[in-house]
Parts: sequence; C-alpha cells; structure tokens
Amino acid sequence: MKWKKLGKIFDPTEHHLPNNCIEYAQSPQVVVKDDVVRIYFSTRERDPKNGKFLSHVAFVDMDKKFENIVKVADSTVIPLGELGTFDEHGIFPINLLKQGNEIFAYTCGWNRRSSVSVDTGVGFAKSTDGGLTFNKLGNGPILGPSINEPFLVGDAFVQKYSDTFHMWYMFGTQWQAYEAGAAPDRTYKIGHATSTDGINWLKEDGIQVIPDKLNADESMALPTVVEHNNQYHMLFCYRESSDFRNTSSRGYRLGYAVSNDLENWQRDDEQVGIDVSDDDWDSKMLCYPHLFKCDGKVYLLYNGNEFGRFGFGLAVLED
Repeated sequence: MKWKKLGKIFDPTEHHLPNNCIEYAQSPQVVVKDDVVRIYFSTRERDPKNGKFLSHVAFVDMDKKFENIVKVADSTVIPLGELGTFDEHGIFPINLLKQGNEIFAYTCGWNRRSSVSVDTGVGFAKSTDGGLTFNKLGNGPILGPSINEPFLVGDAFVQKYSDTFHMWYMFGTQWQAYEAGAAPDRTYKIGHATSTDGINWLKEDGIQVIPDKLNADESMALPTVVEHNNQYHMLFCYRESSDFRNTSSRGYRLGYAVSNDLENWQRDDEQVGIDVSDDDWDSKMLCYPHLFKCDGKVYLLYNGNEFGRFGFGLAVLED
C-alpha cells in the first residue's frame, strides 16, 4: 500500500464541542452520506465529581473533498451508561455500519476498576435519524468477557459480506506491572467473530488472528478492513505494552495484514505504506486507523501524537 498524507483535517481545540469537551478527537470513523462525510470521534470532558475523564461521541460533517467543515455536532450522539454499567464512564470508539435506512453502531464502552484502570465491552445501538442520535439495545454489552478472553473486549469493527456480518475486535490477555510500584499496563490482541443479524455473535474465543511482531507482550488495537482489488486489507495499531506513553519508539504505529478469505491473515507491516512524519502533529505516534471508501477512492483516517489529543488526519491510497 502507498498512502499520500493530506494533513490534519480536524482539531477539537478549535471548535466548541458538546459536554464542555475541549480536547481529544479519537478514533475517527465515518458514515458516507450523499453530500457529506460524517466523521464520528470520541472526545473528553472532566468529570466534575473527581476530575477524571469521561469519553463522549460527537461528529463533524465535512464536504467530500475534505476541505471544508459543514457542521460540528452540538450534542453527543449517544448517552453514557447508567450507574455500574459497562459504558458508565465512556464510549471510545464507536464503529458505524449503514443498513438500509438505519445505522448500526458498535460501541466500546468502558468503566473504571479499582485493581486496574479500566475494563471494556462491545455495545450495540441503532439510529433511525441519519446518525444524529442512537438508541441502545440495552444496558449491557453484546460482546464481553469469556473463558479465553477474560477482559478488555472492545474496538469492534464490523462489515457485512454476502449474508454474514464480520467483526474484528480486541481482547485482553494480561495486566502486568512492569516496574515495582507502577500501575499495571494491559496487553491485547485482535480476534474475529461472525453473526447473521449483527447482534448475536459467535466468536473464535481466544484465537489471535494477527500474529505478534514485537514480542508476546505486543498490544494490537483498532482493526479496520477494506475490500480492494479483490483482496481484504486490514490496518491496525500496535505498540509495546510498557513505556509506550512517553517513548516514541515504543508507542503506536500502524500495522498491515492481507487476506483472501476474511479468516486467514498474512501480516506484512513493511507494506503498510505510512509512518510517522519528521515533525508536527503525527511525528511521534500513529494510532486508531479507519479505512473507508468515498467516491471511488480509499481513504485512511488516523490519530497522531498523544492519542489524538489535538485531532485527526487523512491519507488517500495511491494505487
């Protein structure tokens, strides 16, 4: 693959976001409409009760040349969960799939824990108003922990091929404190599940579909898949599981895998075709990729430094 970077196209600090959110536009994911591309993202507010972050979903509408902003959401599109639920403290990310006149939303809800920082699950919601608002199926997740995937199930990306829904997602394999007295860090891998209705899923419990490159403690997140030239192409982000926040060489980069059957994937990061820049907003990190097609072109949305604190950028595939 060979990508042409088009630069950062949205900076949350330059706009008035709902819920007093002032920074972060993480994991941009799209619904392509007739006249605009609606880009959903997760942003953050400070919880007035304790000063910690809460993650909300908002969106920005852009023209199809990605040069002009048409609208920025004035309210969050989906409420956070009730007390004690899996998405009580945030939704990050959200993945959208158009189905007729409806839009399915696959959310990654998260909630704080005491022994570790967080746990996650995959939720489901549906929009009947073009994606302005979403109604949850219920208070619980549609995909969560299991025997071989005991925690951190999330980051769902869903596509429908023929009559089958395919989901690629992350699942946690361990929490580990890498230094004495340090808070535990997480490790997670990419899994696969299928469904006939998009709600009830059969997952390959504990089977890692993308092999490790760095070591057994490598973390992989945010899989995204596009069909192009009769093959299926996956991008994802990967990093070391420790010292990744402040050391650029251990932080997120984008990985690549290719498949002919949606089941067996060959990883070849040398073919990803995009890397950090020499300077500026994406010079230390690339993360949270999203592949999509618009007007015959294949595009890539992604976050850069500080996990998308100051927005997201766009690249276009050059065949």
